[in-house]
Amino acid sequence: MGAGTSPADPAPVGRAADEPREPDERDERDGTTGSAAPDPGTSATDTATSTAAADTAAADTAAADTDTATDGAATGGRPRRSRRFPRFTRDTARPEGGGRAASGDAPAPARQWPLLTVLGAAGLGLLIVVLDPFDQAFRIGTILIGGALIAGAVLRWVVPSVGMLAVRSRFTDLVTYGLMGTLIVLLALVAQPEPWLDVPILEDAVRFTIR
Repeated sequence: MGAGTSPADPAPVGRAADEPREPDERDERDGTTGSAAPDPGTSATDTATSTAAADTAAADTAAADTDTATDGAATGGRPRRSRRFPRFTRDTARPEGGGRAASGDAPAPARQWPLLTVLGAAGLGLLIVVLDPFDQAFRIGTILIGGALIAGAVLRWVVPSVGMLAVRSRFTDLVTYGLMGTLIVLLALVAQPEPWLDVPILEDAVRFTIR
């Protein structure tokens, strides 16, 4: 036979590597033709490490996209508040010192005792003025009403939380309650006939107004 080769002999290694491999049915079904086999020099540990790093990077990218979408939705869905005053006032802020005067477990009258004290004293003064049970009842009832307002000013100054007795700021309530109470008491003292307080300036002012 000479230098020839028998058909039964296996093909040389070099020639088999040079010849292209025809795709089989499994490659056509998977959609890959002639895919290269993994490098034998690459270990399983390196492959697992690179796969885990790729998965971590993909998870970080997905989380960043989610945060960006959430921030965009919050910014776009919630309009920014304007600093201009609204045309119609729907609510008001609680004034300074407008909290409960007692703990939340206490009944409602105990939580609002400063307001009830002022209202009770003023109501008693009005009742005395209306019924007029004794001499000088008008003067005493009026003084009691003014004293109730002055007591409200004192409570507003001393007690940290006065409940519904707080209407405005602490300073405004002090001036309002104190001034009104003082004027009512002064008017009750100088009321005619037989005033309890003689103020010449007030008498001159009244005479000048009447003339």
